[in-house]
Amino acid sequence: MRRAALIAVPYAWLLALFLIPFLIVLKIALSDYALSIPPYAPTLDLSEGWEGLRTFFAGLDFETFRFLTTDDLYWKAYLSSVWIAAVSTALALAVGYPIAYGMARAAPEWRPTLLMLVILPFWTSFLIRVYAWIGILSSEGYLNQILIGLGLIDAPLAILNTNVAVHIGIVYTYLPFMILPIYATLEKMDESLLEAAEDLGCSRVSAFWRVTVPLSKSGIIAGCFLVFIPAIGEFVIPSLLGGSETLMIGKVLWEEFFNNRDWPVASAVATVLLLILVIPIVLFQRNEQKQREAEG
Repeated sequence: MRRAALIAVPYAWLLALFLIPFLIVLKIALSDYALSIPPYAPTLDLSEGWEGLRTFFAGLDFETFRFLTTDDLYWKAYLSSVWIAAVSTALALAVGYPIAYGMARAAPEWRPTLLMLVILPFWTSFLIRVYAWIGILSSEGYLNQILIGLGLIDAPLAILNTNVAVHIGIVYTYLPFMILPIYATLEKMDESLLEAAEDLGCSRVSAFWRVTVPLSKSGIIAGCFLVFIPAIGEFVIPSLLGGSETLMIGKVLWEEFFNNRDWPVASAVATVLLLILVIPIVLFQRNEQKQREAEG
């Protein structure tokens, strides 16, 4: 009973904050658009009991989801979001891994300070940090002023309102989520393994790729998930730093909910986005479980 009660707590949390909201969104996605408040006509009426459920499943259709396949806007937004999130995740990994490696190899007395510096940006509002990049990346911003002052460029670079600015904003915002799990795995790594690899003839570079990187695989995967998942549905960063040509599903979702007030379509977009994120995670977890069982 104690074990069941202990397990029931996180399951109740997931039920209340994930499954129930998801079912509500799915119910709206399967509803019909209507000029009312709220702007949809539910096809499922729970007040009718089992008869309402029978009527709902008998007349169930996925017209809203089929509509997403007829308009190029939606599938282009999904592909663009996946591409921008994937590139940003790769850039965050390229920047975050050396930082995490340096933190893990620093003197023990310096590690808490370095860890605090990584977490320090979270002490400032997310919105303020994104707005600050507007002043840095604009044509009259600090970055262009510095580059012109150094004589590296003759005219200001057009960085703001481009996908490049979106990549910069995502990498800067979610970089700590990449650094922290990699640092956690590297800090626990036994350095005697590197010494053994070098004794067996490996150079430092070879030992790094053959020993350090494979042992930090779990941290790399965790960091990539922590960056990719929120980045693919990002709305604030592409709205403030990206231009009109920056197409991400978060912006489309916002426009459907608040500008077009088409809640069924917006809910369908959110449902498909959730499936895009959940299915790879489930497949990865099953693969990891099979590998652990094979090793055991």
